[in-house]
Amino acid sequence: MPLAHGYGVLVGTLVSAVRDTPNNQGRWFHVMLTVESAAGTYRCAVDVDSAQSAVGVQWRTLALSAADLGPVAALGDGFHLLASTPSSGAVDLIRHPAFRPRGGCVFVTAPPAWLASINAWLAAHSWTAGDNAAAATALEAVLRVGARVLVYGEPFTTGLGVHNVHQNQGDPLGSQWAAENGIWQDGATVVRNEDGGYAAFVSKFSTQASSTDSAGHPA
Repeated sequence: MPLAHGYGVLVGTLVSAVRDTPNNQGRWFHVMLTVESAAGTYRCAVDVDSAQSAVGVQWRTLALSAADLGPVAALGDGFHLLASTPSSGAVDLIRHPAFRPRGGCVFVTAPPAWLASINAWLAAHSWTAGDNAAAATALEAVLRVGARVLVYGEPFTTGLGVHNVHQNQGDPLGSQWAAENGIWQDGATVVRNEDGGYAAFVSKFSTQASSTDSAGHPA
């Protein structure tokens, strides 16, 4: 089944980014983005790990072009519902050519220049694992206050906001999140650079599969 309350992208201007205060109550850590749009001020909860896990989150940062974003690049401010299809501009971290990982890193001692460049390319397209602080730091490196930002995920049911800004497929069958598995409905945070390109932060939890079937369940 898809996300219960729809899926889409918020387009607006980044006003601020603040980390959750850590505590010992098992909450999910977030970086809370404040985004100003034509409809008002949105709060966006970007997940960056659980308080119960030392290595519970994986992430990637990547460079994108307007062409990679498809029709979303031309949308105006506000929240826009997106169909869970390849042509709508939706994100799928497993299937989208610009977002999916391309493989693991190759490590050798003192590699020649040509292999070092391959290592760097692979590293930019592979998952990094770490704790909430490391994930938050990686996200903050992409953010730029005052920039145009696109936040993909599920809209709040009360008030203006977006959550589930992470991979939304591959959760284990039988888990409390499995019912919302689906393809072409993944979260992402994308920031427009001054040169017209885009920088993106995407994340998944370590329990989520990196290969899924047509329903978004672990393959």
